[in-house]
Amino acid sequence: MLLLAIDTSTTAIGVALHNGTTVVAEATTLDARAHAEHLAPGIRSALAEAQADPTDVTGVVVGIGPGPFTGLRVGIVSARTFAFALGIPVNGLCSLDALAHEAWLLGHRGGLLVATDARRKEVYAASFVLDDSGIARLAGPVVSRAADLDASWRSLPVAGRGPLLYPADLGTSVEDEGRPSGIRPLPLDVSAGALADLAVRRLATGDDLDGLEPLYLRRPDVALAPPSQKSTLG
Repeated sequence: MLLLAIDTSTTAIGVALHNGTTVVAEATTLDARAHAEHLAPGIRSALAEAQADPTDVTGVVVGIGPGPFTGLRVGIVSARTFAFALGIPVNGLCSLDALAHEAWLLGHRGGLLVATDARRKEVYAASFVLDDSGIARLAGPVVSRAADLDASWRSLPVAGRGPLLYPADLGTSVEDEGRPSGIRPLPLDVSAGALADLAVRRLATGDDLDGLEPLYLRRPDVALAPPSQKSTLG
């Protein structure tokens, strides 16, 4: 197995390769506005780090969001195109699940809110519980103002950039002071390595992955104009 993982749902344009046992290469660029420019170089960089050719890849997994329209489209179209060119399977995973899974890999246990930047003064959010067996999403994803999320969600530790953007409305990330031994800070952006690891674990246990339908959660900014009422008869 050599699984290519791609995520472009957050500020991080992430690419990783997983051999079924561990992540063997990862490339990440932070840029909220230039996903298309950074993704292809990231794929080339990860393949070079793993000393692999594109034809060595046996499958692709891509984060399907939720996330902004342009970023998600870049990642999903690239994943589909790469897989189609090689005749290999491609699957999707909720990007918020990948953030929760990375928190799990870092040692977090218990309740967790994942809240990422949805722009327009809103967040994409989902609630999880993490135990020794893995993650379970309890509710979401939703798009909402941080202050309008359920109070039980807002009191949880938070992965994602939500607490940085709306510190008065959300719970806290796990701070240095008072953090339990062995627990590292919660992640801010989706790691393609964590996405790949979650996909491999689910495939190994026979769990289904998600489809490729992007989770936009809101209508795009641009819409078709309504039909003109002006008569065309002379």
